[in-house]
Amino acid sequence: MSPRRKSKLKIDLVIPVFNESDVIGQTYADICRVVDSLPCDFQFIYVDDGSNDGTVDTLRAMAANDPRVTLLQLSRNFGHQAALTAGMDASRGDMMISMDGDGQHPPEMIPQMIALIEQGYDIVQAQRMVDERAVSFKKVTSNFFYWLINRISGTQVLQGAADFRALSRNALDGLRSMREYHRFLRGMISWMGYNSVILPYHEPARIAGKSKYSLGKMMRLASDAIFSFSLAPLYIGLSVGLLFFVLAGAQLIYVLSLWLTGNTQQVEPGWSSLMGILLIASGIIMILLGFIGVYVGYIFQEVKRRPIYLLKGKLPDDGE
Repeated sequence: MSPRRKSKLKIDLVIPVFNESDVIGQTYADICRVVDSLPCDFQFIYVDDGSNDGTVDTLRAMAANDPRVTLLQLSRNFGHQAALTAGMDASRGDMMISMDGDGQHPPEMIPQMIALIEQGYDIVQAQRMVDERAVSFKKVTSNFFYWLINRISGTQVLQGAADFRALSRNALDGLRSMREYHRFLRGMISWMGYNSVILPYHEPARIAGKSKYSLGKMMRLASDAIFSFSLAPLYIGLSVGLLFFVLAGAQLIYVLSLWLTGNTQQVEPGWSSLMGILLIASGIIMILLGFIGVYVGYIFQEVKRRPIYLLKGKLPDDGE
């Protein structure tokens, strides 16, 4: 290898995929069209998250034809955040850029990301710009989630900041040291506090197929974010419980005042009001116990120390 080759910046592109056989070839060609003209050494780290279509076959063919392509095949579908983690763990370059393989993260942004990292930033976070006039269920729920997480946690998460970003070696090493099982990478990266910059972009339409983030997966990601970065649910339950203690004390003082003033005729048994209070109080207790149960469940899964993901295969096999 020549001295000039050694001086080139080594950049790893981490691309998690799941059932993207219809688009993976096109997105690979689009990325190559951009990076082939840059004076850097690029490595493509594709992470297959348990695909059951032709995605793996396409990636194997790409790895056979392009020595820059590495394929990490997970043993099953562990989820997008775990797949990203697998790619980051495999990264050995001076810089890592993560992007999706569905074509909605424009590779034309890569030169700008590289330039900003070279200027001294540790994190270049791409922010998806959305049409403020467009209204959809996903947009409304997304806005509510970011509003909520930014108010109940001590970590500010940028709205529209998907997992399209560049990390310096220093920032990547810091992120890799965080091995929690329930992962919300956007919050974890924001929590680290490294020098960062926002790079806005307009998201193109998918080339083919549909989003793999179902409502259930989005709910699980939101749950991981809220319960991993905030104790607010517990404090809400405690605050409501304290409020009912105050109301119970006020009721007791009121009844005692009637007895002390001899107005006992006004003290009448109220079955409906009693049952209402019992039901409300019981509901609050059950909600609080539910919150506690979720936190205990998260702790239980963490202390088992199971791996975030398991690899089934790697191409090329370098013995790691």
